[in-house]
Amino acid sequence: MTSPLIAPSLLAADFANLAAEVRAIEQAGADWLHLDIMDGHFVPNLTFGPLVVKALRKHTTLPMDAHLMIAPADPYIAAFAEAGADHISVHPESGPHLHRTLQLIRSLGKKAGVVLNPATPIESIVNVLDLVDIIMVMTVNPGFGGQAFLSSQLPKIAKLRQLIDAQDHEIILQIDGGITPKTAPAVLAAGATCLIAGTAVYGAPDYAAAIKALKTAPATGPDLSPTGG
Repeated sequence: MTSPLIAPSLLAADFANLAAEVRAIEQAGADWLHLDIMDGHFVPNLTFGPLVVKALRKHTTLPMDAHLMIAPADPYIAAFAEAGADHISVHPESGPHLHRTLQLIRSLGKKAGVVLNPATPIESIVNVLDLVDIIMVMTVNPGFGGQAFLSSQLPKIAKLRQLIDAQDHEIILQIDGGITPKTAPAVLAAGATCLIAGTAVYGAPDYAAAIKALKTAPATGPDLSPTGG
């Protein structure tokens, strides 16, 4: 099995030293830089916008993976593309016309992603898969870092793996929320190819060791109950 892509989330970094934090995870072996964009409306938190993305772009060669937790998303997509985001992912709930939104992202030369919250069904995206480069499954409710992993989402990940394998183009299956060396094996066993990790990387004393632990996690699906595993 190929090692998963690891995308540390900037949300867990030291915001007083963002440039240094971005350089540090690149040197530590991260594959992508994940950017959690929150508007205080679609989700109950505020983070940062295109100006911060643009400022950080000069400090890293990593692909910037922007997750737009904003509504409406369409008016801001061009700004994030111009700021340097390489991938832009949106929620089906963040606008009235998901197909049009994905078309817009791709027209700007960016990879288009779609994000499924814990309560969002797979059926909401089956008719737009031809425009999708990334499917992100939220294994927490969006809006805050450091939440506990929702093992109830594992069957969804497995179903998406089957759906992706039936497509005629590559789609990265990305998982976001509560990812640690303990939860990663079950996620990988279900078919994930990219892991987003916030506190598991930025909360660790050694970023390189933390990233390596996720990259080398076995795809075995351990017991994820509070007392198991």
